[in-house]
Amino acid sequence: MTDQNRVYSANKDEFYPPIPTKGTKRRRTNLLIQLFSFFRLNLKIMLIVVKGHS
Repeated sequence: MTDQNRVYSANKDEFYPPIPTKGTKRRRTNLLIQLFSFFRLNLKIMLIVVKGHS
């Protein structure tokens, strides 16, 4: 076996992140889903701020 064909432990597949699925890619790029997530996060933050000031 040559040095080029050796598989080192750091190069195994388990050390790489998972490949996103079709649904994950859709959720990341869909503008409506992103807007909904944005407003939901802002609402959560605003609720925390309002609770802190009352």
